[in-house]
Amino acid sequence: MKSKEEVIAEMQLVVEQMRLDDIEENPDSEYEYFQCDACGETKPLAGSVQYDRYRLCNDCVLLAEVGFELKQIKKIDELIDAMEDNRLISDCEFIKAEERRMQN
Repeated sequence: MKSKEEVIAEMQLVVEQMRLDDIEENPDSEYEYFQCDACGETKPLAGSVQYDRYRLCNDCVLLAEVGFELKQIKKIDELIDAMEDNRLISDCEFIKAEERRMQN
């Protein structure tokens, strides 16, 4: 059985290759952005993955795949629920940035 570190290292390579493949297939995907359903941040479309009704950025895909591989999560909803605080922080940062932008 692979160690946690081996699983993480392997998954890092896999998700980075996914990102590079997306860019090769559609170079614009590196500059097209969406709001990740897990972390709530605005991230490039390249390397993102649709899980059921959720689209996850490349960073969160890594978290999901490592979680699945290590049997820490069974379904994507568990990751989405666990990252709720991150989404709230991201939303608050967006609101603050908009307020600053409107004042200038």
